[in-house]
Amino acid sequence: MNSPDFNRLLARFTAAAETGDGARFAACFTEDAVYHDYIYGPHTGRAEIAEMMQGLFHRDAADYRWEMFDGVCDGNMGYAWSLSSFTSTVPEYAGAKVVIDGMSRFVLRGDLVAEYRESVNGGVAMSQLGVAPDRMAGVMRRWSRWLGERPETQAYLASPPGAHAAARMRGG
Repeated sequence: MNSPDFNRLLARFTAAAETGDGARFAACFTEDAVYHDYIYGPHTGRAEIAEMMQGLFHRDAADYRWEMFDGVCDGNMGYAWSLSSFTSTVPEYAGAKVVIDGMSRFVLRGDLVAEYRESVNGGVAMSQLGVAPDRMAGVMRRWSRWLGERPETQAYLASPPGAHAAARMRGG
């Protein structure tokens, strides 16, 4: 996939997410794709991805908007910066408006997403919602645990400093 095709995929991806059309959103993914959401966790396969978007996210958020900017792609991997916003419908935070600044990583297979990961400052979102500090601390501990448990984090921590850069310089 080239960058213009990737940017067209991003447009389909965000348009489907904004409408809450789970099937249309899931159609951007391979059958066995994994979507790693920073709130709802990982979802594997189109059915779970569709349910996450339609049944979870759009249950908890109204007036959803998501735009991707500066998409770049090397054929197998794509990245984009994004801004998204919504109004919370979670009873405890109903009516709170949230704006999120994030980065997305797309592992691609053909013209579809095989794996999606996002990196956002969830603390900013929780602050906008009005989440109590002790609850925020619990969520941050959970996110920290997830980060530490990831295989790529474990591999990074087990390797010597500079190992990844040295492998890239050797072409590996």
